[in-house]
Amino acid sequence: MTARLHAYACRGEVAVRWRQNKHLRKSTLSYAEAGVVTAICFGLFILLSLQAVVAGFPDATYTDEGNAWIVGVELTLAASALFYLHLRGFDIGSLYPAPTLSGSLVGLGVFGLSWWVADVVTMLARTPGQVDVVNFSFEGVSAISAVALAVVNGSYEEVFLLGVLVRGLRGFGLSVAIGLPLLVRVLYHVYQGPLGVASVAVIGLALTLSYVITRKLWPAVLAHILFDIVATL
Repeated sequence: MTARLHAYACRGEVAVRWRQNKHLRKSTLSYAEAGVVTAICFGLFILLSLQAVVAGFPDATYTDEGNAWIVGVELTLAASALFYLHLRGFDIGSLYPAPTLSGSLVGLGVFGLSWWVADVVTMLARTPGQVDVVNFSFEGVSAISAVALAVVNGSYEEVFLLGVLVRGLRGFGLSVAIGLPLLVRVLYHVYQGPLGVASVAVIGLALTLSYVITRKLWPAVLAHILFDIVATL
């Protein structure tokens, strides 16, 4: 009987310690940890984007095969980044962008407003006769492929840019928490040319502010998914 009670006590102590460790997991990052996450999640895409700039902004052609490659790469990098964050004691359980009705309404509002503001900014930035540097082609891309890429890419970018980097860097001040992840976002979109970068910066800032204000990932994730889907239409 004593041995059995001792076993129950040990199990209870383990359960308590597990719950305590779960609640003690952190939500902030050091600069070094933020750098590692950035390298894992966005390093490849920054390099590819800069390579496109050096190559003279080639047209961006999307295919089902290319979309599948992007989805596979992002899922692989996401698993790697989450494993690293888990080892560093980060609260990865809080990164799930739980859909809600109120969050969906906010996401729709952010989508519509930021789309309009981005259009105004690019219109003002456009010089007479200037055309978009990069032409995007989605001809032949199936609806399933387009939606799958939008869902995975929208979730991937906002979870790691906002849920990890913006949230993780808030201890260094709001300007750092907003500015550095926004810079990362712009860097892997420079392949879109000057007007594309201006649009991405405006939309990225809007998504970031929606997260800072609501502290919810779902509105930004939904807005990003909608942007990616509408772009293929």
